[in-house]
Amino acid sequence: MTNINTEKLSSARFAEATDAFVEEFTASVSFDQRMALQDIQGSLAHATMLESIGILTAEDLTAIQKGLAQISDEIKRGEFTWSIKQEDVHMNIEARLTDLIGIAGKKLHTGRSRNDQVATDIRLYLRSEIGEILKQLRRLQLALLEVAEREADTIMPGFTHLQVAQPVTFGHHMMAWFEMLSRDQQRLQDCCKRINIMPLGAAALAGTSYPIDRFMTASLLGFERPSYNSLDSVSDRDFAIEFAAAASLIMVHLSRFSEELVLWTSAQFDFIDIPDAFCTGSSIMPQKKNPDVPELVRGKAGRVTGHLMSLLMLMKSQPLAYNKDNQEDKEPLFDCVDTLINSLRAFADMMPRVQTKADNMYKAAKRGFATATDLADYLVRDKGMAFRDAHEVVGLAVRLGVETGRDLSELSLTELQQFAPSISEDVFDILKLEGSVAARNHIGGTAPEQVRAAIARARAELQS
Repeated sequence: MTNINTEKLSSARFAEATDAFVEEFTASVSFDQRMALQDIQGSLAHATMLESIGILTAEDLTAIQKGLAQISDEIKRGEFTWSIKQEDVHMNIEARLTDLIGIAGKKLHTGRSRNDQVATDIRLYLRSEIGEILKQLRRLQLALLEVAEREADTIMPGFTHLQVAQPVTFGHHMMAWFEMLSRDQQRLQDCCKRINIMPLGAAALAGTSYPIDRFMTASLLGFERPSYNSLDSVSDRDFAIEFAAAASLIMVHLSRFSEELVLWTSAQFDFIDIPDAFCTGSSIMPQKKNPDVPELVRGKAGRVTGHLMSLLMLMKSQPLAYNKDNQEDKEPLFDCVDTLINSLRAFADMMPRVQTKADNMYKAAKRGFATATDLADYLVRDKGMAFRDAHEVVGLAVRLGVETGRDLSELSLTELQQFAPSISEDVFDILKLEGSVAARNHIGGTAPEQVRAAIARARAELQS
């Protein structure tokens, strides 16, 4: 293990040592070490800029680069010793660097503060993690397209109020979730625009008296530009809150999706089967197959939304500029990232293997008088009846169906004509589930032709 100087780099001001409990209570290295590689990335760019303006010599820069490369390797191999005496990831790395290269390591912090350093690290971290989130999101979108294509003709009941409303196709239903995830993707990409602004160079709060080149540093780190106000740069975490809000929306979408999967796997619905690999059994009831993955994702939605609330409350009463409160931004943010990535990955792995029970869905659609609206539309469109009159006629026909235990399509022409004599034999074309679904043949409709067109558009968008 690496040995480093355990004396605090920022302790000269104090006449007595920090209380041992306070030292542990205020340290953040146990969790902010996650940003170590981003911290090194920022330090390399900062050092390169300092050398360009004459603050560091070429020899200093070479020593810093070699030292940070060694530290990076130690961290990746799990051989780096983290010390709470150095409080955080920044001071731990700087202490180790000074231990390795001497005086040049002490020069690295010139023209910056931990305040702008941590703000930069978080942005670099989030930018990288959003890339992984978008990758998992795309995997799930592709999985949904695969299922939608496979089930473009599979008829199921569409619901409002969890009551059978109108027939739709399972493919159309999957594309609804695809659309939600597409908006989630756009929100994350838009969020990146505000994350990709560099605070480094704002120093503690007022900027620095050194002639730094912030545009150079921003370019080296791949930021769009440096931030324009030093006070704002170090103090606000609205970019992290915005990310947590986008993450919460994704998790709410996954939670709603999970709820449907849980319902559909129940014996009462029995619409789908989730592979055994994504389920568990019961310790006491041997017949049970519990949909644990969607249930757990549904639960984790509350966790991520809770982190959003934590970040909002963290910022709500802070005066400018930096405050120690902001140390509390990292744990909820890190957990947001982990939970979201894992939930998306679980769904992306699971969805292509979900199997539909088409016969059960078809029977369920017939049980709920799903083509009642089609009959009303038929009376208005083809027979010239006022909609309110048509609504009443269909209500009477449904009542007969309820009383006799038959679907509208199973009533005879004579039975239907007692409510509206103008009804003719062609009514049965639209009372069939297939006819109802096929009739919604417009952009955004559930007709199989439109589902396939939507899938084609979606694939083109993902490839662009």
